[in-house]
Amino acid sequence: MTDATARAHHRAPSLLSRIVRRIIIWIYNLKGWKIDGGLPKDLDKYVIAGAPHTSNWDFVFFAGATEVEGVRPNFMGKHTLFKGIMRNFMFDMGGIPIDRTKRMNVVEQVAEEYAKRDELALVIAVEGSRTTDGSWKSGFYNIAMAAKVPIVAAWVCNERNVLGFSDPFWPTGNYGEDLAKIAAFMRSKLPDFERYKVLEAQAKKLIQDAKA
Repeated sequence: MTDATARAHHRAPSLLSRIVRRIIIWIYNLKGWKIDGGLPKDLDKYVIAGAPHTSNWDFVFFAGATEVEGVRPNFMGKHTLFKGIMRNFMFDMGGIPIDRTKRMNVVEQVAEEYAKRDELALVIAVEGSRTTDGSWKSGFYNIAMAAKVPIVAAWVCNERNVLGFSDPFWPTGNYGEDLAKIAAFMRSKLPDFERYKVLEAQAKKLIQDAKA
């Protein structure tokens, strides 16, 4: 891990981060969220591919669920956010600074972080934004391939206050086929959810284009 990250791991968490985590757990319990399918217990490193991303509250409920599962998730953030008064808080909350001015691209920087850590559960909002039609960006897959770690798909149902996780998917290098497997899992949880239908169609098109 980077020198800054290593130093962050060898000190007590900041007061602000401890307060925020307690608030997150309180809100999570207050809303009565439940987990359907837990995180893997026998893996120390993986990518968590979460969808849909429809609200800023998604982070709160997801962070609460991972806390219940005994996992401290990590996320990527612009390196400038890890400076000044926010520095310790960002590290304590699981942030990984990404410097886009470096020669290494984002995938390479994150893969290097995986190689240096004993444990890393990186959360990625795979749709990219709340305004998406449901298509997934390929960054999560490229990171998993580069880091040689599996992918755990995370689904959310805001109507029933339920979220859950898949068994690990090990990427094969065939993005279309692997995405189809993930889409099948997501649709098995919410068959009528439109964004998951879009994901399934995206996977089918990738497979068709690869055969053309």
